[in-house]
Formats: sequence, C-alpha cells, structure tokens
Amino acid sequence: MKIALNATAFLPGQMGGMETYFRNLFQALQDVDKNNDYALLCDTNYMKELPIFNLNFKTVACNYTKPSCMWFLRSVIRHTTGIDILRPIINRLRVDVIHHPFSFLNPLHYTIPSVLTFHDMQHEFFPEYFSSYEMKVRGEFYRPSAEQATRIIAISEHVKMCLVKKYEIVPDKIDVVYFGYDPRHRIVEDLEAKENLRLRYGLHKPFMYYPAATWPHKNHKRLLAALKLMKEEHRFDGQLVLSGIAMQKNNKVLEKIKQLGLHDDVTVLGYVPYDDLPYLYNLARMMVFPSLFEGFGFPLIEAMACGCPIACSNVTSLPEVVGDAGVTFDPDCVEEITQKVMLLWNDDALRKRLAIRGVERATLFTWDKSAHQTIETYKKAAGN
Repeated sequence: MKIALNATAFLPGQMGGMETYFRNLFQALQDVDKNNDYALLCDTNYMKELPIFNLNFKTVACNYTKPSCMWFLRSVIRHTTGIDILRPIINRLRVDVIHHPFSFLNPLHYTIPSVLTFHDMQHEFFPEYFSSYEMKVRGEFYRPSAEQATRIIAISEHVKMCLVKKYEIVPDKIDVVYFGYDPRHRIVEDLEAKENLRLRYGLHKPFMYYPAATWPHKNHKRLLAALKLMKEEHRFDGQLVLSGIAMQKNNKVLEKIKQLGLHDDVTVLGYVPYDDLPYLYNLARMMVFPSLFEGFGFPLIEAMACGCPIACSNVTSLPEVVGDAGVTFDPDCVEEITQKVMLLWNDDALRKRLAIRGVERATLFTWDKSAHQTIETYKKAAGN
C-alpha cells in the first residue's frame, strides 16, 4: 500500500495529547512496517520534529499550517468562495489511503479513501468550556469528518460510543486503537537520581501528583476543595503537586489555592521537562486524576508503568483505561474525592496491590501494538 499521513495541521507544542499520539505513532509505524510506503505531508518548518529512519518513508512539503501565508490564503478563499485550494492537491496524491490523525479531515470532500483518528468530542458535553469560535470550527468540521471518513480510529471505547450516539456513525466503521506509553516511563531504581530530582523541585513531604494543564475540564477546583476537606477533617499532612502547561484557567487555580489557604500544601511546578515525569511518578505516593472528560488519558498509563497507584474519575474513558488498577470516584463530588483519596493515601497494602496491577496492566498499551492495529485499519479503508 501507499499511505499518506496528513500532518498539515501539526503544530509542535500546541496540540497536547494529539501531538503525543502522532509523534509516537509515526515512530512506531517506522519501527514495525517495512512493507508499505508512506508519505508524510508536513510543513517544511516542522519536518525536523518528525525524524525519518525508515527508507519506506518520505516527506512531502505541504505548507498550509497555521499561521503561514498559504494557510491565510486558503482561509480567505475558502470563506469567500467555498473553494478549498488544498483539496485538489490532496486528490492528486497517488496513494491508496490517507490518514488524518487530528480529529478532522483536512480538507473535507475528496476522493482518496481516508482514515480519521478521532480523539474526543468534549464540546458536545461541555460547550461552556469552549469559545464561540472554537464551537463554530468544531461544529463545521468534526461531525462531517466522521461522516465522510472511510474508516475511523477511536482512541477508546468511550470515544466510539460517543461517535455512535452523538453522530450516528455505524459501529462497524470504527476501530478502537488504544495509545501506548513511552518506555521511559518505568519503575526507577536509581535512588540518587530520584533524590536529586526531589531536591531540585523542593518536594520535601510525601505527595500526591496531578499532571494536567489548567484546562477547565481538568477539575482542579474540586480537587483543591477536596484537599481543604482532607486537611480539616482527616488531618492530611501531605502535599499536592501540580504540573502542566498554564492554560486558560491557570489564574483561577492560583486564586483558589490562595482563597482556600492552601499555599503551604500545594506545589505548582508548571511545565516540567518530559524526562522528569517518570521520576515524579516514581516519587509520588499516588496520582490523583479528577478530570471531567478524557478521550483516553495518557497520564494513567504513564503512572501505571511507573508503579504509581491511581485514584481517578469514574467517567468517560478513565475507568476503561485504568481497569482494576485504580480507585475511582465521582469527580463532581468533593466528598467522594476526599474519601477515595484518603483511602488510598492511608492504605499501604492497597497502594502496593494497585502498583503491581498497574505495572501489569500497562503492558497492554504499547505503541507497536497501536501501529499494527492502525495498519490493519489502513487495509480495511483501502479495500485490501
């Protein structure tokens, strides 16, 4: 087969989980596939971000990535005439199938068999978390993309169910392909390296860890309220450590910490280098993950691979990913978050059991497996 990977919307450092997904899948496809030919459609400025080491892979310059001149020209022409100048360029590709990895077909309406990776439709459940512009864009592209794609890769059974129920997509058109995790996430035996990182970040107390950008759906507000309750009613004497890129609710999170008088109980690390994450999971007494909505939930498999016990929300994809390797709670209920976190925090035997289960469960999620399943979806889309 000849396969095109459409990375014309690839924006390093700005895409969150979708970027992590595509980077890892691109590498894994090169690792496992020596038979098919691939063309990576990518902006010239970002090709170096996606290194090629498999001779069956090549890059094709497609400079329509925001905020380039061609992106602007394409937008103007599309909005004034309804014509998408990228469409004939894509249609002239001599490939059997094209993969769109970022939840929408780019462009819509063309002739090549297509595979669409669909990550989530949070906007259908929490429209209040999106600007009117974002809602307009998602409304214009998400459902039509799902309808027009030849086949869809859903990143969890939860996402598949959403596609079937909300967009009325035929279930047989959807393949569930889970993410993998980076092998750097593992149990770290190097005590000196862990201690050096602990000292560098000033983590002097036992702590629970929440790695999440400050998006509204990450639910920091209720977690902080639960922490206040743990201190007042359960004599919690540990620390909450937060990491992640500062997003639209960051100031609100900082204000909430101050308002609740938790400045001595919360350490806000902000963005941390990726290589530090395995050490933070290893140092943490547990991970808490109170998110309201996830298409998958990368941190769960990262924590499991590191032997870090988990307490997480019982909604969307999270119970599906964590299985029996975590304690779950209702993320809307501060009292239940408090109860389940304190249960795990205080029970050494439970933490040990969940750590063992987590390491075992993490082996189910590998990028090689994801790549092989993705190739099978390519074959279905191409009619092979």
